[in-house]
Amino acid sequence: MRRSEFLRAVEAEFQGRAASLVDDLVLSAIGTTAAEALDAGVPPREIWLALCAETDVPLERRHGVGRLEPRRR
Repeated sequence: MRRSEFLRAVEAEFQGRAASLVDDLVLSAIGTTAAEALDAGVPPREIWLALCAETDVPLERRHGVGRLEPRRR
């Protein structure tokens, strides 16, 4: 998962709360906010899974979110 995919996934899942969750919610599995973890180089997939666990996102919505379909040539 890339940073852009992470941000799309957060926006898709949390909509209006996305920015505040990324900036303000300290993820217990990581010990920082998602924004701080991204800046520190923590893999976005790890942050996504920690955010999902912290906010009780159902398992079926945790995989593959945020990914764009490949471009057609």
